[in-house]
Amino acid sequence: MKVLVVGSGGREHAICWKLAQSPKVTELYCAPGNGGIAQVAKCVDVKATDVEGMVKWAKDNAMDFVVVAPDDPLAMGMVDALEDAGVPAFGPRKNAAIVEASKAFSKELMKKYHIPTAKYQTFTELAAALDYIDKQGAPIVVKADGLALGKGVTVAATEDEAKLAAAEAMGGRKFGDAGSTLVIEECMTGPEVTVLAFVDGEHVSPMPASQDHKRAYTGNKGPNTGGMGAISPPPQYTPEIAKRCMDEIFLPTVAALKAEGRPFKGVLYFGLMLTPDGPKVVEYNARFGDPECQAVLSLLDSDLLDIMLACREGALDRLDIRWKNEAACCLVLASGGYPLEYKKGYPISGLEEAGQTATVFHAGTKLENGRYLTSGGRVLGVTAIAPTLDEAIEGAYAAGAHISFEDMHYRTDIGHAF
Repeated sequence: MKVLVVGSGGREHAICWKLAQSPKVTELYCAPGNGGIAQVAKCVDVKATDVEGMVKWAKDNAMDFVVVAPDDPLAMGMVDALEDAGVPAFGPRKNAAIVEASKAFSKELMKKYHIPTAKYQTFTELAAALDYIDKQGAPIVVKADGLALGKGVTVAATEDEAKLAAAEAMGGRKFGDAGSTLVIEECMTGPEVTVLAFVDGEHVSPMPASQDHKRAYTGNKGPNTGGMGAISPPPQYTPEIAKRCMDEIFLPTVAALKAEGRPFKGVLYFGLMLTPDGPKVVEYNARFGDPECQAVLSLLDSDLLDIMLACREGALDRLDIRWKNEAACCLVLASGGYPLEYKKGYPISGLEEAGQTATVFHAGTKLENGRYLTSGGRVLGVTAIAPTLDEAIEGAYAAGAHISFEDMHYRTDIGHAF
């Protein structure tokens, strides 16, 4: 099959890397891709958000299957456009991808179907939001309703911090239209874990749990990022908790979306908080998380294309999906200044040495005159697997030590921060 993957980050590199292992994939393309993805797929110069251009390229080049990986094109309806044009695609349609595209929608869905989550209120006027913060006190969580590159959430320790976040999002339009509506909710406590699940509209097949590290700096300090590293599986996610999540959250969510006429097919991301009252939903995403994807797909022992096809065809229950009985750690190497301002274009050294003991997924790189250069905030995801989590963490850091570029920074506590 001729397969096209949409996107350009570390997540897309991991997806391409895994699809390239399938004997059914005869030609693999990625649009727009990056320097590292070019090792396993042919990169195509079409922006991930160019729905019309992507559909045209897929049709003109007779793609048999398109994997839409990032949040924006899913929210824009790229899967709908591809399917309507006769091109089979993996990912939720627009009306199901709204579980990520609108936090207000997802909170209302959870409320209606009694899916455990934090208490909340939705606001479209700044004055009302500020008044609510005054009444509720801190700590409190302020969320931009729409997509904000993983940076639209503020866990505020003080009322002043919460008010500033609300004012910047609503009045200052820090996140554009994404912040015109705010969801303000209680601050839950407990370990946070991610469970990615393959979904075919009705059936759910959870992947091994993972744990993202959102804060920029060691010790869970600094601003939120798209993710500075991930481990899988986290020790806090016990079989007992997994069963509760399946019964109280995963299956009810998929059934709720189906009941609402929004059947979800693709990868559903459950961001969970393991609170003293039991597991609760922090947020949904409509696709693989990044960098959780890099860690989790490294443990997959089945053909990813088979799974994706089964999701689209409603046949997930007929598959026996196998996972390695090991652990994984993905360490993100980022540009100095990320997630705020940073410079690009620095040469990267040590990739070959690191690749001898770990898999190095490229997130923000470009290949120029035979050299890899930095071209994004999160540059690389060094991913190691091993029999134990401690060994996987050690392996990722040992491999990462070979790599250098100017102003490189990373967290030193991935896997030990919770």
